[in-house]
Amino acid sequence: MTGSMPRKAALAAWIGSALEYYDFFIYGTAAALVFNKVFFPASSPATGTLLSLATFGVGYLARPVGAFVLGHVGDRFGRKRVLVFTLLLMGVATFCVGCLPTYAGVGVLAPVLLVILRLLQGLSAAGEQAGANSMSLEHAPEHRRAYFTSFTLSGTQAGQILATAIFLPVAALPQDQLLSWGWRVPFWCSALVVAVGFVIRRTLDETPVFERTDVAKLPVAELFRHHWADVLRVVAAATIASVSTIFTVYALSYAVNTIGLARTPMLWVGVLANIVALAAIPLLAALADRIGRKPVFITGCLACGVLIFPYLWSISIGSYTLLFVLGIALFGVAYSGVNGVWPSLYGEMFGARVRLSGMAIGTQVGFAVAGFAPSVVSAIGSARQDWLGVAIFTAAVCVLAAAAAATARETYRVPTADLGFRPVPSPSTVVRSTVEM
Repeated sequence: MTGSMPRKAALAAWIGSALEYYDFFIYGTAAALVFNKVFFPASSPATGTLLSLATFGVGYLARPVGAFVLGHVGDRFGRKRVLVFTLLLMGVATFCVGCLPTYAGVGVLAPVLLVILRLLQGLSAAGEQAGANSMSLEHAPEHRRAYFTSFTLSGTQAGQILATAIFLPVAALPQDQLLSWGWRVPFWCSALVVAVGFVIRRTLDETPVFERTDVAKLPVAELFRHHWADVLRVVAAATIASVSTIFTVYALSYAVNTIGLARTPMLWVGVLANIVALAAIPLLAALADRIGRKPVFITGCLACGVLIFPYLWSISIGSYTLLFVLGIALFGVAYSGVNGVWPSLYGEMFGARVRLSGMAIGTQVGFAVAGFAPSVVSAIGSARQDWLGVAIFTAAVCVLAAAAAATARETYRVPTADLGFRPVPSPSTVVRSTVEM
């Protein structure tokens, strides 16, 4: 493997994930700030907010389905095919959201179309991170796998920065302009994003590890036959993504719609936290290459479970200073311990024959739970001062994820070729990776 190839793969994963998750995060921001008024105006303010956040969660329902389909494609026909497809699907669905008529124009058809496009976004996201993580892990040097795979998650943070930064001037528009055309602009901008991402991913080479691998006709069947325990472990650990959805969607909605804080400062909390995360994620991943995946991941989970309490409290009392400091500590530092490590922690549980399927299915089922976390905690914390129930729910998820990781094998010193249990396949279950789709 040449010295430049790991860097090229990591850069491609970073850029692709940044572009992909720009699309995904602008939906979450719009769901928190706008969609309750544009698509659910007939409902009460509280019900409209709940329905709007539910459409954000609907995208996660499609993720497990997409994980089975795209996991199969990625493990049988290659990581590159999945990465190109997911980018195009996300881009088309996102652009079309910006073109939707509102409830005032076509009635109930408007939220129905919104849900359909959100499902397509979820299908796309199901294969994105697993494909990018598999690509970067299989190119990475033996002793730096956590560092190189962490660039996929750095890319998601960059995508969130871009999404939030674009919404800052949009959110500052007068209310009538914001609700009529302003909210559409970030979705239309995805056309440029997709064009750049498509060029980058089309020029990316397939991984040498995949090209040397005898691929199974039914990777998912092999996955559940030999790796079912690891799939369940990843599902439980992946629920830690609830911290992200609660921070980026619920807390924003709670601050603006319930407490009455200004939109712009709350958006800036996300921008600054993600800027800090851009530096923290690779640093904490490098630490995991030195001391192991489990200590860093578990510490990050438990720190998130502790910090969510003062962060939500700071919002409830309207203290901008505290919520900035605590938001950065929670999402910029503590959650980076999770994001910096999970690509290698989860990916190293599986061999190359089932890696993309294992990561995609395990994470996307866990992420499906996380996707509905804003709706669940919105119902829990419907009263103005009931932030404590939301914090307790989040902390419980953090403990579950930490416990799941504690039962995993420590793999930071295991050679890439020895990762996962790879049984000798029978001739009837094997085709060469050169088979064309």
